[in-house]
Amino acid sequence: MASGRLVKLLVFELLELAAFCVPTLVIMEQFADAYQSTSGTPDKTHYWLIVSCSIAYVSSVTLLIWVPVKVLLYRKRHLYQKIKGWRPVMMMCVVLTTLPSFSFSIAVTKVQKNINGSTDILPNTLPDLPVSLVLTCLIVVDIIEKLRTYPLRGRQKSNEDRHIHMTSLWQIKTVTLELRQNEENLTPSQPAGSTRLPRLPGATTGGSTPELEGPQEPTFEQGVLRTMSQRDVRSEIFLWSFLLWSDTIEMVRVAGHHDVYKSGWVYPVYIFSFISLLRMILTPQNPLLNSLGIVLQDLPFIFVRLSLIIVLGTITPVLGLCKNVLVTLSYVYFNHLTKFRIFSTFETSF
Repeated sequence: MASGRLVKLLVFELLELAAFCVPTLVIMEQFADAYQSTSGTPDKTHYWLIVSCSIAYVSSVTLLIWVPVKVLLYRKRHLYQKIKGWRPVMMMCVVLTTLPSFSFSIAVTKVQKNINGSTDILPNTLPDLPVSLVLTCLIVVDIIEKLRTYPLRGRQKSNEDRHIHMTSLWQIKTVTLELRQNEENLTPSQPAGSTRLPRLPGATTGGSTPELEGPQEPTFEQGVLRTMSQRDVRSEIFLWSFLLWSDTIEMVRVAGHHDVYKSGWVYPVYIFSFISLLRMILTPQNPLLNSLGIVLQDLPFIFVRLSLIIVLGTITPVLGLCKNVLVTLSYVYFNHLTKFRIFSTFETSF
């Protein structure tokens, strides 16, 4: 009987292979169908030629790049220790699958306009399935790569729960060490009753400014609330993987609007959406993720969304523009401006 680790490996590899191959085939079939429907000829030679080329492309990159890299990483485990800061699997998906898919999504409308010479025959909206399939498959591969280090059975505490636990242990250890130091420093002339205990976090003295803290988080030890409060890091991987790329998903959906894909605005939308996806190549804990998120996503999206709103109206949500502006300004302020003297003065909020 196959072990659980082997079954997990096979399932993950099959899912990643499907996510690597299927989007390109679907987008290329859509391109072939659009070319065939606008050419006006009953002969389907061009259709099957394009489909066969897509199958040949997927087969080539799978056999020549995907499979050798996978086998090399699996057989030579020490290579993973030499790869720091980026993920080879995500790079292959972004470059070999997402880039061709986005390119042929643009080519679908351009072929229709070039053959008919007008945009009047184009549909009011582009089908959402192909583009959503591309992003969904990319996110699925990202989730699988993050889940590889976790077992699929048993319970796992969330990262926040671990952080709270470690913080509590550190505070207890710190208070214990201070108490021991005070006991060792007592002199014979000092009465034992006048020993001053160290001030605990959140405590106040008569002449000092109170240290304000946020509301205390509740804890539930039994009953239905305890069941509802359970958290697992593996389920949070699914949640945050989709939330992290929701801004890019919304931007790509804007390309399906008829005022966008019938004009030249479809190019910057797809180009900057693809550039924002380059961050997926980095490892989840890479220190460069925050800065690259500003440079590759939020800052370009500000100019794209602001231009779309000015030229075409509110076809893109204003909430997305506000998010990009606030995230960019907060990053610049808290990471760079607070280093200057004028912004580094300590203050207490009441």
